[in-house]
Amino acid sequence: MIVLGFDTATPRTAVALQLDGSEPPREAVHDPQPGERPGHTTHLLPLAARLLEEAGLRFADIELIGVGLGPGTFTGLRIGVATARALAQAGGARIAGVPSLRALAAGVDGEDVLAVFDARRGEAFVAGYHRGDEVLAPAALTPDELERIAPPPGGGTWRAAGDGAIRFRHALEHAGITVLPDSDPAHTISAAATCRLARAAGATERDEVIPIYVRAPDATISHRP
Repeated sequence: MIVLGFDTATPRTAVALQLDGSEPPREAVHDPQPGERPGHTTHLLPLAARLLEEAGLRFADIELIGVGLGPGTFTGLRIGVATARALAQAGGARIAGVPSLRALAAGVDGEDVLAVFDARRGEAFVAGYHRGDEVLAPAALTPDELERIAPPPGGGTWRAAGDGAIRFRHALEHAGITVLPDSDPAHTISAAATCRLARAAGATERDEVIPIYVRAPDATISHRP
């Protein structure tokens, strides 16, 4: 099965193409420079097209599209989900939504993984997984709330990864959580995991693929009489 997976929940634009179950996914990413805005709009489709071209394929050859659902930036999630729906409708591919924190956690060694995105506003998007199963639902937490995170069910110690784990390292370690070294590549999301999780989850209806929002938008419009 030919699977195209991508995630735009964080500033990174992550894309992967999996041709079959025996071959590792091909990956391409765009990471904005410090101070640069995320490049989801300008880089997502070109990165996907490059991977397909290298494999001698076209968009019409894609059989399943896996898309990251967040939580994450509102603009990034809208771009990712809208692109997945449009590609599925145009080419006839099936579509599967993958929680972005689950995809991040899939790249971390260990039974109990805490996936943590920097949510801005002084908060973190957090979810916990035991052997890949969600045991702590996605939530937006403050540093004080991070310090009060309970241990994994059944005991043990969380291993935390993600740009939020780096930013809020002090709060997490105060809670007894092990944070991976800042240089560990597991802190960044891989669309290869999105491909694998999409294959495992199976396809859903296009209209059922919606972003995971756990708080209000970063920007709101104020209506005055």
